[in-house]
Amino acid sequence: MEEDLQFVFDSAKEAMDKALERLDHELARIRAGKASPSMLGSVQVEYYGSMTPLKNVANVNTPDSKTLQIQPFEKGLLEEIEKGIMRANLGFNPMNDGKVVRISIPPLTEERRRDLVKQSKAVAEQAKVSIRNARKDANDEIKALQKDGMSEDVAKGGEDDIQTQTTDYSARVDTLVSAKEVDIMTI
Repeated sequence: MEEDLQFVFDSAKEAMDKALERLDHELARIRAGKASPSMLGSVQVEYYGSMTPLKNVANVNTPDSKTLQIQPFEKGLLEEIEKGIMRANLGFNPMNDGKVVRISIPPLTEERRRDLVKQSKAVAEQAKVSIRNARKDANDEIKALQKDGMSEDVAKGGEDDIQTQTTDYSARVDTLVSAKEVDIMTI
């Protein structure tokens, strides 16, 4: 029974870790006014007849905090990269100088900053829902183990441990989203 309970803890922890990983990934995609290669993570470029992620056909650099520079591996891809950026509908205006594609990141308005904070909080809430779902699944498994002969005290202790873990992960979500909010609101 002890091994079964440990398996429940481990699977709940794994699910909660994945929720935090997803949150971290989603928050990185929300731009905070500073240029970051991850801003172009969703861009697909037509490359020999198939859609390919931008990172597979070009290097994306940030020469300064307001500029993204895309250096294609093949010169013939410059126009396709521009088209891919426009198709991604990120609100950027790429400029092609014949060697690289440059994107100037416009400063964020106060209203847009508030929208990005709301978007960050929505992503954080999704992560918390995933964490709570992991808690529910773990508690259901503990109840099933209790029906199979686990003592009530051990089951109650297991549920308490899962709740402590849930509270810890929820606090970590709050910390991540607070840091992102400060990053977004900093001019």
